[in-house]
Amino acid sequence: MRMLITAGATREMLDPVRFISNLSTGRMGYMLAEVARKRKHKVVLISAPTSLTAPAEVEFISVISTQQMLSAVKRCFSKADCLIMCAAVADYRPYTVVKEKIRRAKKSLLLRLIQTPDILAQISREKAGKILVGFSLEDKDYIKRSREKLKRKGLDFIVVNRIQKGGSPFGESKVYGAILDKEGDIERFKGIGKEDLAQRILNKVEALWARRSEKEGGDK
Repeated sequence: MRMLITAGATREMLDPVRFISNLSTGRMGYMLAEVARKRKHKVVLISAPTSLTAPAEVEFISVISTQQMLSAVKRCFSKADCLIMCAAVADYRPYTVVKEKIRRAKKSLLLRLIQTPDILAQISREKAGKILVGFSLEDKDYIKRSREKLKRKGLDFIVVNRIQKGGSPFGESKVYGAILDKEGDIERFKGIGKEDLAQRILNKVEALWARRSEKEGGDK
């Protein structure tokens, strides 16, 4: 398969030296790219800034902002069989980007933020039989919220990571959550490693692709 995978945390610039982002390390997306490569798939990895090294034999595209990631995904999507949207995309960006460094002159600073583009929602309009996989990070009502996101964004399945009581899951070696598909199936996982989760995700992608290929062959 031709797999398009996104990773990392997008950055939305406030001034030349400051930005809005999140704590994602990008490790899950890079692990997916590595496991997919080992399975002999052709992989394009679109990554926001991380401290990681891109896997060998993977086409690597570096981006910074959400808009840049959207543009890169749009360029590559037509040649892909599957998009796994693993990147932790910033939901908001500053309304205005200041051209010079903001000086520490006032005791308070009021920021006006606006929404960034919803990459999956836009890409799903061009789905045309491709497999779309999304990720979600939730605390309360994680199954209900993820199901709503699955339907709203036209996904084949979604991987939801649960926020544990200890705090942010970013950077943790073990993950907790579930995989939900549009048929209503739920596969829960608890305290597994990211390589294990990557294997499960790709197993599901490959099985779905095989079923579609078989159906298309039978329809001819």
